[in-house]
Amino acid sequence: MFHVKAHQMGTGKSFLCQLITAFSSDKSGAPVSFPRSEGDCKNLLLSQFKRSPPVIDFDNLTSDIPAYASLCTALTSEWLEGRLLGGNTIARVSTRTLMLSSGNNVGPSADMARRTLTILLDSATEVPAARKFKRPNLMTEVLRDRNRYISAALTIVKAWVVAGRPMTECPPLGSFGQWSDWCRQPLLWLGCPDPVESVFKALEDDPERQLLGRILEGWQVRLGSGPVLAREVTQTAISKLAVDDDLHDSLIEVSGGQGSVNQRKLGRWLSRNEGRVVNGKRLMRAPKSRNVESWQVVSV
Repeated sequence: MFHVKAHQMGTGKSFLCQLITAFSSDKSGAPVSFPRSEGDCKNLLLSQFKRSPPVIDFDNLTSDIPAYASLCTALTSEWLEGRLLGGNTIARVSTRTLMLSSGNNVGPSADMARRTLTILLDSATEVPAARKFKRPNLMTEVLRDRNRYISAALTIVKAWVVAGRPMTECPPLGSFGQWSDWCRQPLLWLGCPDPVESVFKALEDDPERQLLGRILEGWQVRLGSGPVLAREVTQTAISKLAVDDDLHDSLIEVSGGQGSVNQRKLGRWLSRNEGRVVNGKRLMRAPKSRNVESWQVVSV
């Protein structure tokens, strides 16, 4: 997915998505609202993919892009399967569609971070919508000379192939190897910036990753590296930390409590984040003590 991000309204997010859509199809696209739940997301994707649109454009997001299972699957698999809304028909639809999204100061989170390339538009002006452009009729130009622009883009790929498909050394992008070869490598060969840099930045900036990092850091400082029972984490957070302590606040955030640490939710969070490495530390399940699970933070 390509996500167009800006700091202010009127910067040109929707216009850029429309411009990209013009390259994919000679027909104007119809932006859709981003779904509010996993169920809505799967229903929307199945209905959209059934039409085989060249582009699906999620316009004007107001919160970070959640890692809905169906959306993640659609971005890394060739097919999506599920029951069509309003019946018992099971559909298997192709996911060969360009997906776009846009929003002000929002971006991908969790598993969407590695599936999304972010394009940042920064006008550096107080009123972006009042800017004047050298080519104010750019959309008309692209639509009029669409074939020429597409040919120019494909010429880059062809030149790379004719040159013997030289491979520039770069960090791999899991699940997107073919895309990396055919879209990323030709640009690197020309000396362009790596378009995947935004993916790695999104991974670093992922709110869930940052939250885990704060907990791992605070855990190791307060509780050490030895095995600790989940309920002991709760007791320590409540009894030994100041109310404004970052570890205390982070534990409350992951446990979903209302001003207190919910032990059951905390246990589920610990299980979901087992083994994940952040800033050289990770959470590991320790050997059971008295048939009770223990956890510890270890350095890697």
